[in-house]
Amino acid sequence: MIKKNVEISNPDKILFPKSGITKHNIITYYQNIADHLLPFMHNRPLTMHRFPNGIDHEGFYQKNAPDFFPSWIKTIPIAKKNGEITHYIVCENIETLTCLANSACITPHLWLSTIDKLQQPDRLIFDLDPSSNDFDLVKNIAHNLKKLLEELGLTPYLMATGSRGLHVIVHINQRDNFDTVREFAHKCSYILEHDSPQHVTLDIRKDKRGKKVFIDTLRNSFGATAVAPYAVRAREHAPVATPLYWEELADRTLRSDMFTITTIFDKITYDGNPWKTFHGTKNQLT
Repeated sequence: MIKKNVEISNPDKILFPKSGITKHNIITYYQNIADHLLPFMHNRPLTMHRFPNGIDHEGFYQKNAPDFFPSWIKTIPIAKKNGEITHYIVCENIETLTCLANSACITPHLWLSTIDKLQQPDRLIFDLDPSSNDFDLVKNIAHNLKKLLEELGLTPYLMATGSRGLHVIVHINQRDNFDTVREFAHKCSYILEHDSPQHVTLDIRKDKRGKKVFIDTLRNSFGATAVAPYAVRAREHAPVATPLYWEELADRTLRSDMFTITTIFDKITYDGNPWKTFHGTKNQLT
């Protein structure tokens, strides 16, 4: 592991105005959560969701490594279809994580493939996005999806996004391309929609969803990203994308934004790591 000094700028700058959370608070959180977060970032391009003026101002997504980042930051050049090169950051250590937070990158979003096999994802993701505040409905659909995936011989993992929904993720071997993985995800989601058309939709148009839960499978595309486990979300009180045990769906108090930068460590202390077997479980799509 490299050991570099990272110069912190404006540590007292308030990034979450209503809850008074500063850049220093965010940097400290990412440094303290690094042992849990970095294994999911290893060897993987990322996109930064930055809020230099705080979350009450419009943020922006940045793919290219900023010019002001230190030269020792690991990057990978990836060509666009038009031939232009984007230099993506690859976060391998706590120093890079600190640089990200210091640049007001509130949320790092990760590719679903690694830098050695960019065209073959090792993560299959179902994004359960509610159209209403009925989180119980989201939990029920997640449970049904778990049952379906297990019937197909797969091991799914659950994460509260820290925003409004849930992610169901399967760690897969890197044999299939994105088109194959996305088609598989769509077929699984279509089964859920067919079995529960009053509650599930695959319609990408928000005005057509009503109060149904939208299952987003388009994230399973080359270059698409998903929020990193344990990443902070740009919402007041700084909720955290939180890996969960499936049994936690039975908790009536569970919310997607339930755990924050101040409460997540208590959960880890008492509950341990729900994704302890994640990296040791690689599934083959059928």
